[in-house]
Amino acid sequence: VIFAGESFTQCPLTVDHRILLNLLKEVKFGMIEDGTAIGLGLANSVNRLKNSKTKSRVIILLTDGSNNRGQIAPLTAAELAKSYGIRVYTIGVGSRGTAPAPVQTPYGIRYQNVPVDIDEHTLTQIASITGGEYFRATNNASLKKIYNQIDKMEKYRINVNKITKRQELFLPFALLALALILLELILRRTYLRNIP
Repeated sequence: VIFAGESFTQCPLTVDHRILLNLLKEVKFGMIEDGTAIGLGLANSVNRLKNSKTKSRVIILLTDGSNNRGQIAPLTAAELAKSYGIRVYTIGVGSRGTAPAPVQTPYGIRYQNVPVDIDEHTLTQIASITGGEYFRATNNASLKKIYNQIDKMEKYRINVNKITKRQELFLPFALLALALILLELILRRTYLRNIP
């Protein structure tokens, strides 16, 4: 689920990381209204997970701002997650002070330094209500460390039915070999024929 001023599902639940990464690469600045609808994004995520039968149902809420859009308050969405037994780990991303952010101008997208406004208090409350934990990431290395830490806390074995589609590749080579044998037979009877 991605969110800004609105929220929508970019990728359905899947264990195929390649599909997830490919769909996330399609997310572009300006796809949806600007803003931060944390409650709406969280509620949409809960809606996706509420019927899942897995042992561990977890949402990792990654945001760089404070809630300023959407009709659902973040703490209301957290209570909804709790009612379905979904744990939420919240991650506030960004440096302290200002950070470069994309801004649409008449000349295209430009980057301007804007104040970083992460509502750590609300993110901590969301995590606390749902039995999760709040983290702060200021760079890619710390974000990776946080993901590894969450992965260790939420390690469960799941059964995955892997379907492999095999494609036979011998046909073009077999046809080429057959064509060469036919060519050799034709040449032997015509051009390369031995004269007694």
